[in-house]
Amino acid sequence: MKIFNLNIKESIFTCIAIGMIAIGCEKKLDLQPYQGLSDQKALLTESDVSGTLVGAYDAVSSGSAYGGDMMVLNDLIGNKTNIRFTGTFAALNDAYNTLMTANNSFAASTWSSAYNTINVSNNVLENLDKVTSSATRKSSVEGQALFLRGSMYFELLKLYAKAYNDGSPTTNLGVPLVLTATKSPITSADYKARATVKAVYDQVIADLVKAESLMPSTNSKFATKWAAAAQLSRVYLVMENYTAAAAAADRVIAGSGKTLTPEYKNNWFTYINFGGVTPNEYIFYIKVSNQDGTNSLNTYYGRTISGITGSAGRSDMKIQAAHLTNYESTDLRRAFFVISGGNRYTQKHLDRFGDVPVIRLAEMYLTRAEANFRQNTAVGATPLADVNLIRKRAGLADLTTVTLDAIINERVTELSLEGNNLFDSKRLKKSLGTSTVPIAWNAPSLILPIPQREMDVNKELKQNEGY
Repeated sequence: MKIFNLNIKESIFTCIAIGMIAIGCEKKLDLQPYQGLSDQKALLTESDVSGTLVGAYDAVSSGSAYGGDMMVLNDLIGNKTNIRFTGTFAALNDAYNTLMTANNSFAASTWSSAYNTINVSNNVLENLDKVTSSATRKSSVEGQALFLRGSMYFELLKLYAKAYNDGSPTTNLGVPLVLTATKSPITSADYKARATVKAVYDQVIADLVKAESLMPSTNSKFATKWAAAAQLSRVYLVMENYTAAAAAADRVIAGSGKTLTPEYKNNWFTYINFGGVTPNEYIFYIKVSNQDGTNSLNTYYGRTISGITGSAGRSDMKIQAAHLTNYESTDLRRAFFVISGGNRYTQKHLDRFGDVPVIRLAEMYLTRAEANFRQNTAVGATPLADVNLIRKRAGLADLTTVTLDAIINERVTELSLEGNNLFDSKRLKKSLGTSTVPIAWNAPSLILPIPQREMDVNKELKQNEGY
């Protein structure tokens, strides 16, 4: 997570072999020749490796990555039923209207940030022999680097490749798999073709499984083994491996020591109301403060609201009235919106310096419920018990029986506007768009283009359909 404001530019190779992307206020590409790319700083000591690991966290905390853009894109693309986008960023407007081109600047910056994180993580993994203080510390460093690398490959797959259940993952193209640190001068070996969807998923699982085995149970504000297990539950869910998804979610629920925040509203306003104290429900998150960090969810979902000191944002993402039909009338989550200037905004992202939640414990209960229901098991608890636990916090009466539709709807209402819409729509084969202009769940327009800059410099790449 973004904890320290470090000057680590010498130890971060700003983007991998495919190119360097510098993002301005409109996120336009600043193309630079390969000769201008600085080499990796040599890592000579354990302190160097530890500093570079912090650099990997700094990279994943970028506004273009887990600082929020990845979640914003997952929410925004084709999601006119729930969101009305009125912002002035043309690239986001094109994503919303599924009219992206290969030069979409948000697609380019997110790709760059993901591969930046991967490259820094690879540099850590190649220098583990420098970590000599203890075997425990070495395992922790390795596990954290693997977690960050695996997480970024998973996010790249969700945005830039066909869904796992769309055709054949053994032949569909994923993204380039780069498992060694890229250094200059760049050679032909650095230009990687796209691996298959299955090959990248296999690598994601391998990284996260090993990360969970190596990472500590507690780790201050950094990732723990429970973050790896939680990420695995997501991966297995999208692959329809429900046995493994239930087991991974159950490990987090049973072992992490995390608890549901008693009041739903207290998962938010972490800076405004709680001075930056992170809710115990957060399994993995990006720390933001008034000195450092970016919360892109706040940037686009947020708005300065009279009477809420510390609220801010561009007011770009209004919430459609149709979104409220997902909630029962007495659902406390239905009331967690605010009307301002005649438009509706979610209160989840009003806090300018609020933490960015990547995975919350509530999701693990809903994943366990869905996976158990689909295979008629009760790993950890029955689906009914898990769903009622989430409903109770929302002020709703217990269900007496549970259906798959009820579980999915609970997931929608609990996790809405947190970056899950595209991910869940594709795995559940649910159309996006509107009822009058639906967009098929597997439409090519719902997949981001491989950035044109990457296509221009790496002739091994093949562009996605429609671009």
